[in-house]
Amino acid sequence: MSASFATPEGLRALLQRLHERESVGYWAWRQDPEAERLMQFTIRKYRSLARAHNCEPEDSAYATFEAMRTRAVRCADDPWAVITRAVQVSLIAEERAAGLLCSTAQARRREVMRHHDARRFGEDETGFLELLAESRGPSPVDPTPTARRLKPGEATPTTAFEALNLVISMFVALGWPRSSATCTLDYIATRLMEAGDRHVAHAYLRRDLAGRVALDLDRDSWATVLRIVLG
Repeated sequence: MSASFATPEGLRALLQRLHERESVGYWAWRQDPEAERLMQFTIRKYRSLARAHNCEPEDSAYATFEAMRTRAVRCADDPWAVITRAVQVSLIAEERAAGLLCSTAQARRREVMRHHDARRFGEDETGFLELLAESRGPSPVDPTPTARRLKPGEATPTTAFEALNLVISMFVALGWPRSSATCTLDYIATRLMEAGDRHVAHAYLRRDLAGRVALDLDRDSWATVLRIVLG
């Protein structure tokens, strides 16, 4: 005999009842027998989806539980459809986090998800010496010229480090302590290199409360610095 919560209507009724009991202080999700059967049902329901994303079936249960407690699921025309999508997104994040060696919160970010999985020694045929050679710059004895020859009267291009020092000097000239300017600009430059795109870095830093607090800047000052440095 199939459970009543297997249908959208039955699930909606159960979730509403659990929500109402939780709202008056009753630990419905812990003490209600039907809630326990529901979670066991979801583990079986999403077992194949979890395996497809290299996750354990129990991983889908946590994502299901988080989704079921939201108003969006309780009020949806088809709660199971909303839950399935939420579980899928969560499992994708779990899989990407395992590959990128980061948290699931970071793996959900668009600028992080586009990276390839971390490469571990021994996972492919490329040995340590080959990977080391790839990460090193050109040999100092390599006769092949690596720098473009300058035309007569053409100035030497400014390097990234020189540009950063120029910006730090500008902030110092505006009255900033050199240590504060250096820490702030180094922090912004690091995030810019991680993002690989000025607009992505700006969007991330604008919401980076932890970084702003660590640098001891108020919201307006932080926004002004980002606008000056990143545009």
